[in-house]
Amino acid sequence: MAWGPVLAVVGALVVVLLVFAGRYGAHRDELYFVAAGHRLAWGYPDQPPLTPLLARLADEAAPGSVWALHVVPALVVGALVLVAALTARELGGARVEQTVTAVLVATGVVTLVSGHMLSTTTTDTLFWALVVWLTLATSRRDDPRGWLVVGLVAGAGLENKHLVAFLLLALAVAVVATRETRHHARSPWAWAGAGIALVLWLPNLLWQAQHGWPQLELAADIRDEYLTLGGRLEFVGLSLVLLNPVVTVVWVIGLVRLLRERAWRWARPAAWAYVLLVVVFLLTGGKAYYLAGLYPALVAAGVCALAATRPARRTARLGAIAAAASLVALPAALPVLPVGTFAGSPWAALGEDQVEMIGWDVFTARVAEVVDEHDAGLVLTASYGDAGALEHARVLPSDVRVASGHNGFAAWGPPPDDERTVVLTGYPRAPSWMRGCTRVAPVATGVDNEASQAPLFVCDGPTRPWDQVWPQVTHLSA
Repeated sequence: MAWGPVLAVVGALVVVLLVFAGRYGAHRDELYFVAAGHRLAWGYPDQPPLTPLLARLADEAAPGSVWALHVVPALVVGALVLVAALTARELGGARVEQTVTAVLVATGVVTLVSGHMLSTTTTDTLFWALVVWLTLATSRRDDPRGWLVVGLVAGAGLENKHLVAFLLLALAVAVVATRETRHHARSPWAWAGAGIALVLWLPNLLWQAQHGWPQLELAADIRDEYLTLGGRLEFVGLSLVLLNPVVTVVWVIGLVRLLRERAWRWARPAAWAYVLLVVVFLLTGGKAYYLAGLYPALVAAGVCALAATRPARRTARLGAIAAAASLVALPAALPVLPVGTFAGSPWAALGEDQVEMIGWDVFTARVAEVVDEHDAGLVLTASYGDAGALEHARVLPSDVRVASGHNGFAAWGPPPDDERTVVLTGYPRAPSWMRGCTRVAPVATGVDNEASQAPLFVCDGPTRPWDQVWPQVTHLSA
């Protein structure tokens, strides 16, 4: 194992991410995860509990710190790069192949974006990569006891995001369909590994069942939004640039060689799993980044295949060229530009996640000002991001409650009935179930994000008691 150069790549990536970890602000999803983490449960309408737990740990370590929140994803993608190098080693890659694989994965656009934002996708990508690497290791050694470790990792991943189940099913089909690996399907170790994964997943499954399977409703919402011609073209287009176009050439070579190379027949299930999941997500309205955790293995295969036909120096040069190609998209992936420069640049249109990290300080300060002016006792938001931002900023008086009907926040309401004024955020117009509403100008955050698109409303209160109005307030959306 090329521990020295690989760990140097991992360390460099983590250092770069930590340097920029405190810039701009937290993403709206991160703010929601912190709020959910302070209300720990075995599940939420839109995700299992692991990412909210990580968000809470970061917030407990340094309350209100954006930098501390972003330390977690930096370490997670550092581990992802290490797993990519280990996968290259499993495929027979020597020091150069392992190092180049680490460089290509570390400088991929999706890696940089995920490494700067704590999300279910960040940790999900690592769990996918771990499952694939462990599956390859088990197949190459032909040691069925490895399935116990696969099941353990998969079970932990299922407590972070349900997409791991798709990977497990695809790998199972691919293992059975591959002559060199199908004997594993008869192994009691493989079934024991599946049982471990199911047991670890069970608490979240029970929570979903008790609450009417809201995750299925959200999945249907995503399907309706993305299962269009435009959505499918976007899936294909993003798949080709998810790391960067140069690396795409490498992983396509890796995919083809895994499917055709006789010496890699034991590793073929990883390639077939990718093909199967591309078809499944194209037909069901999935998103391109769902497959991010499979690319480290494909990149590793591509690097090893190329290195087998050319000198090590040319392979190393490929790594440098691919890393340089990612620099073009760097301002869209990381907060390297000043806010004003970024807001007026083309990268703002490409870096949607970066846009959603800007302006929360302005937004929360303005809401606090309106609350103080009108002696409001409640801030009701249409979005979990707005509610999470207000809780995270800690700018409101202790007797002012924040509530929202969006996803997990819906279960933490309704607010108590009282006669104090209500401030509404995120609603394009005053809802019919509120009375006496006065429009306040939208908050100017500096960029065109959700927090800046809707006005504030100051209202006398609901038309009926909150417990009767709440069903009209609550909503599920991705």
